[in-house]
Amino acid sequence: MKIYRLSASGRRTTILLLVGAFAIWGFALWSLRSTLSISYDPRHFWETLSASIETGLSLSQLVPALLMLVLIVATPLLVWNLLEEWAAAYIPTDEGLRFTSLGIDMLYPWAAISSVQRVDDDSDDPLDELHITGNHAGQIANPLLRFLHTQAYGRNKLPIYPGLEERDTLLAEICQRAALTHETDEPVQKP
Repeated sequence: MKIYRLSASGRRTTILLLVGAFAIWGFALWSLRSTLSISYDPRHFWETLSASIETGLSLSQLVPALLMLVLIVATPLLVWNLLEEWAAAYIPTDEGLRFTSLGIDMLYPWAAISSVQRVDDDSDDPLDELHITGNHAGQIANPLLRFLHTQAYGRNKLPIYPGLEERDTLLAEICQRAALTHETDEPVQKP
């Protein structure tokens, strides 16, 4: 049984993206603190936030603060997605395609894979998505992991990452086992 994981270059790319995400998150935390003149010390946080709001926030403070707040919330979700990509493993079995990563272990039956579609043809590293019929997220027992996985991919899609080792071999095996036809430059779908 062959296991498909990220290649060494795919792992390097993911590490660079993680470093960039942490840098953005740190910048957003620092910028929010300085924009609103608040303290992150838990004993003084609410006191300084209340004082800042009571003095009134100008538009030049409010807009950057909202942007930084969005980054502070969204960046950890991005970090999770990158970590899930880092640890992802695809295992074709007789029953279906098994996807494992960071406590997630899902089996997509071959009959549930309805198509394979290229997301970005123009990229040097193309990304493909498996379109899945039915909701298989219930296989993830932990509700937090289930939420994180479905917010990243949705309930009916599974990405085949660009940095995957022997990616074309995996896609060919998925097409063969799921009885999908493969047409050049067209989505791969069941006949």
